[in-house]
Amino acid sequence: MAGNKSLNAASKAKQDEFYTQLSDIENELRHYRDHFRGRTVLCNCDDPSISNFFHYFAYNFEHLGLRRLITTCYKSQDIDLFSRGDSGRAVYLIYDGDRNGNREPDPEEIGVHTLDGDGDFRSTECIELLRQADIVVTNPPFSLFREYVAQLMEYEKKFLIIGNQNAITYKEIFPLLMQNRIWLGYKSGDMAFRVPADSEPRATRYWQDETGQKWRSMGNICWFTNLDHQKRHEEFILYKTYSAEAYPHYDNYDAINVDRVTDIPVDFDGAMGVPITFLDKYNPEQFHLIGATESEGKGFSNGLWKAESKVAQPLVKGEKRYKRIFIKKAKH
Repeated sequence: MAGNKSLNAASKAKQDEFYTQLSDIENELRHYRDHFRGRTVLCNCDDPSISNFFHYFAYNFEHLGLRRLITTCYKSQDIDLFSRGDSGRAVYLIYDGDRNGNREPDPEEIGVHTLDGDGDFRSTECIELLRQADIVVTNPPFSLFREYVAQLMEYEKKFLIIGNQNAITYKEIFPLLMQNRIWLGYKSGDMAFRVPADSEPRATRYWQDETGQKWRSMGNICWFTNLDHQKRHEEFILYKTYSAEAYPHYDNYDAINVDRVTDIPVDFDGAMGVPITFLDKYNPEQFHLIGATESEGKGFSNGLWKAESKVAQPLVKGEKRYKRIFIKKAKH
């Protein structure tokens, strides 16, 4: 039994290995530069020998004005910084910036330390490194996203992390979005990730490039953060007008149905059910996030659900709609 458990854990870890492209990191991080001056950054789900998160922060250390960069990796990484091994040893790196004047992170400037455990972000020694950090930036395991965010909230850390769009409606995540304790970053939609050479091509959006590198593309990726940014305060321009025919009332929720975010009516002040992609346009000064369909969590609709219907998915004239979140326009 113990052996099977270890094999299953290893299999799940392998499925969670998605390496973020440097271009995606650069395109997102450029919107948050003012947050990093004088701060310690932790990348705690990274193989430092190939991590583009480590690369970005190390090579932009002085430009961002960082105080310290800490990177940890999950087991089976050789202590040699620039080679990938299989020693069963987890390490963490500390970089305090350029010392020889070439403005590059040289090996002798990077402190490489062994970890007693396997580098799991939940371990005592990794939590101690988390305590030292001001901001956490990484691509955490998608299968552990709930637990990962819960830890960040417990230790009151600022963060910028990658997750699946479906995480928006997790019962552990959606209340945090409603409370404006976390929100989406700039980028959402399709992202391509490098995957290990021995990964299984389970997805249809999988390919190998001319070098033999394996890739996996996913179209429902978001950055989640609690760092403020300009996009969060941009007004979403509305131009459609309400009519009962165009915006039918749900059979089982006290709200109207809006099938596309761009179709939100400018002149309706009541509750509206919109696709979860709305959060990419969400400005808390323009809208209030008031709930989600009960299919996402018990009590999530905050009283909008007609329980006697016994159907949690939103219905319009008896037809089921996909999961919805409920919003109202903010009153000024």
